Amino acid sequence: MKFERRFGKRKKSNPKRGLFLVLLLAIVLFLWFKAEDLLSGLF
Repeated sequence: MKFERRFGKRKKSNPKRGLFLVLLLAIVLFLWFKAEDLLSGLF
């Protein structure tokens, strides 16, 4: 019961942090595929 309450509070208190991590992951994946295209173009 105590653990559930703690996790619930964390999710409600930090909604922006979750969105930030998702955006960061999307940017990293985008740059990763871009880098692959650039490397294939050079070599």
